[in-house]
Amino acid sequence: MHRNLIRSVLLAATVAGLGACSEDSLIVGNPNQGNQDLVLGRPLDAENLLGTYYRRWHSGVYGSITDIEGMANQISLMNFSSLANNCQNNHTPFLGATFFNNAGNTCQSEQQRLYYAMSEVDRVVTTVMGRLERPDTAAGVLRLGIYGPSTPARDNRAKAFGEFLRGLARGYLALVYDSASVAAKELATLDPGPLRPYTEVMDSAYAALARAIVYANIVPVNLADSGQTFPLPATWIPSPTSFSRVEFIRLVQSYRARFRANVARTPAERQAANWALVIADAQAGFTANHQITASTTTGPFIGWRAQYAAFSTWHQMPPAIIGMADVSGSYATWIATPLGARGAGSNSLTLVTPDLRFPQGATRALQNADFGITSCDVSSTPCKRYFVNRAAGSDRNEGPGFGWSNYDFARFYSWVRRGSANSGQNGPTPIFMLAELRLLEAEGHYRLGAYALAGALVNQTRTAGMAGTPLVATGGGLPAITVFDATTPVPGAANCVPKVPVAPFLTSGTAIACGNLWEALKYEKRIETAYTHFIPWYLDGRGWGDLPQGTPTYWAVPFQDLLARGKGLADLYGTGPGNVAGSASGLSTYGW
Repeated sequence: MHRNLIRSVLLAATVAGLGACSEDSLIVGNPNQGNQDLVLGRPLDAENLLGTYYRRWHSGVYGSITDIEGMANQISLMNFSSLANNCQNNHTPFLGATFFNNAGNTCQSEQQRLYYAMSEVDRVVTTVMGRLERPDTAAGVLRLGIYGPSTPARDNRAKAFGEFLRGLARGYLALVYDSASVAAKELATLDPGPLRPYTEVMDSAYAALARAIVYANIVPVNLADSGQTFPLPATWIPSPTSFSRVEFIRLVQSYRARFRANVARTPAERQAANWALVIADAQAGFTANHQITASTTTGPFIGWRAQYAAFSTWHQMPPAIIGMADVSGSYATWIATPLGARGAGSNSLTLVTPDLRFPQGATRALQNADFGITSCDVSSTPCKRYFVNRAAGSDRNEGPGFGWSNYDFARFYSWVRRGSANSGQNGPTPIFMLAELRLLEAEGHYRLGAYALAGALVNQTRTAGMAGTPLVATGGGLPAITVFDATTPVPGAANCVPKVPVAPFLTSGTAIACGNLWEALKYEKRIETAYTHFIPWYLDGRGWGDLPQGTPTYWAVPFQDLLARGKGLADLYGTGPGNVAGSASGLSTYGW
């Protein structure tokens, strides 16, 4: 069996294999065979192992730049880089990029990392959960492992946390890949299990998250047990938040809302989502930004956030989306130019916008004066704007001209550089924004025809202004939407935001028009979630039908896993044009 496949299933035995001792004799075990009874035999061992696996999940999603985030952000128009690092420049939009999956391909490390990390989390946690559900024949109850004292309250807390982790792992597998295996207690240690379609994997994620809520809601009958239930131990999810029963359930429902909307691969699938359940989960989710406490020594780590804040050739904001904020006519001129001629003369756009999340002023010099990046190169000092216009002379202008931009993402610059105690990338940082939940709920209301409810939620970030000391943008400061329907343009007339392209985009002659409520909702979601979590514009873009035409809409099971399951080279497949039928996006509503 291929070593990449067995890596996660061997970890279910977790370094077990040193033998076992009984009272009567010494039994010498096979050092190459896992011994789950030895590793998980004591309640504290099982609980401690389970308590480390949020960090492992977080590391699998966020802990390295050797993953799909670089290519996904590039191809979804959230980032632009000419670097070949991590398969960025060979996934530049509009150039026919595919997610190739042949043996030995240059992107194999990036494409497999999430798959194997999530599979490991699912398998190891399922193994531990099997022990939590193993009956103690002497006492006739369930408890941690089969040796030593425990309590039902502590067991139920561990089960709730374990189900949450299984839901997260399966959910992210289903978001990204076309299929995956779902761990089951009855599988043999080295049996990877059958591959199941992503819809079934996501259904199993929903079921696990539902069980997490059920276990969390079991209140101890014996008051003596109450000290062994919630809150979660602080090390399980490093965060400024203490995860009481209420806060834990809010976290579960927040992720479930994200999954319900973002699992869709096409506009038809997204339209068909159960939006009533999305609304319910979003409303029951957390009430402030969800933060983790990162550490460059012990983790959690956030690899890509540091790269984007470095303002090197790793990053610039391409104009296609952020240009919708412009009211000067620069964006209109840019999109009316044929794709290959954009950037001619080494000129990038200067966006003039009333949106307070962008630097203010009619010229580059004025925008530099309004907000310079050094102003937030200070510990615990939020940047004034979400985006910054680089100083004149610092443009990169490498690669295709349609990606050139004066603008960088600055929202987390202070944290990346200085952290919370003048130590970069150490301390609390948001990983799931409250605005995302509000806009998930807004999308649900919009799709169900409740336009006024949707508009009220969109207005929360759209109209929010400057706050705090020093003043920082908390939203766009844009005029409120007051006409709630599917057609009326947003207010602002010539200064409306957003202005959206009217097809065709790739050739000359493209026009722009004021967006409606739906476009305002999408614009708010993009601006508020940019770089806040894993591939946000890609996940939303494929469901909204806004990815560039021909963009692959999911990744195939890594070729290593297919070969390990007995497939031949002829059975390997990728996604996107020329690969699996139906695996590429169609022409977007913007004409790209």
